[in-house]
Amino acid sequence: MNQTAKIDKRIEIPSDIEYIKKVSHELLEYLNRYGIDKSVQFDVRLAVEEAVRNAIEHGNNYDKALPVLIRYVIDSKKVTVDIEDKGEGFHLKNVPDPREEGNLLQEGGRGVFLIHKLMDKVAYNKKGNRVRMTKFWRI
Repeated sequence: MNQTAKIDKRIEIPSDIEYIKKVSHELLEYLNRYGIDKSVQFDVRLAVEEAVRNAIEHGNNYDKALPVLIRYVIDSKKVTVDIEDKGEGFHLKNVPDPREEGNLLQEGGRGVFLIHKLMDKVAYNKKGNRVRMTKFWRI
């Protein structure tokens, strides 16, 4: 694949966890064609799957009538992935830190924590129903 060619793809899926692998599989196909290192692909896959799962579960409450919108842009330096649900949104400061003593056995917060550790940049829109994640590399 021409490594200077920019890839800009949009996917819309229903709020059904069966579609999570479809999203990551398609993205990984492009990253692989671009020659991106497998360890970087792993980080991106895990972060994207966590973010899509959060959108389905927490954003759209598994309502299959509500879509999750995914857009990814790949160029010679990075991949940027936007994931948006139709939910009310959330505020990052309200997500418990899973490393704190009282939260070690709690379920919430691990996915968001993982996303922030795996990706180079993570930002949310003001409403909190869209996340933009970016991972940089050298080809």
